[in-house]
Amino acid sequence: MIEALDSSLPGLIFIFCARIADVSIGTVRIILISRGYRFLAPLLGFFEVIIWLAAIGEVMKSIGSPASYVVYGAGFATGNYVGMMIESKIAIGIQAVRIITTEKIVMLPLVLRQEGYGATTLKGWGAKGEVNIIFTIVPRKKVAQVMEVVRMFEPNAFITVEDIKSTSRGYFARKRTFSQSLAGLIAKKK
Repeated sequence: MIEALDSSLPGLIFIFCARIADVSIGTVRIILISRGYRFLAPLLGFFEVIIWLAAIGEVMKSIGSPASYVVYGAGFATGNYVGMMIESKIAIGIQAVRIITTEKIVMLPLVLRQEGYGATTLKGWGAKGEVNIIFTIVPRKKVAQVMEVVRMFEPNAFITVEDIKSTSRGYFARKRTFSQSLAGLIAKKK
């Protein structure tokens, strides 16, 4: 039994690594499709299927080996995780940030605008009365920074973030260094 496992170890490692690769590519491909990147997705799909065929071919060579099934499944699970990590690092696309607060909003829209983001404000009614709503559209890579600003100026705000597939017209962020302008705003606030 140990001899059989030793002789099949390279094949098992190949199956595991191939599944990580093809499922990671597939995860990123699906996310790209959902965000409207329809030209890159088929190219990724081509490589995904080629790698999958190689992995399944290796499984078929050892059809009676339960170890190959376990490794195939483990590679699939790991590939999902790796694919999500890759996608979160490249953070493509844009998102809508909706900020709802019962506080009187003065500084937050100004700060967002100074940072180069559009900010639309509305009045609304919530469960406890009048609320103020701020909408802004930001690149996914900048959402954490925008959330930091919101928490600084409106710590009790209710915040939602949603993916946006496409936009038409409007005001979008210009290239700026976030930390430099944020430091100036904090100095003004004090």
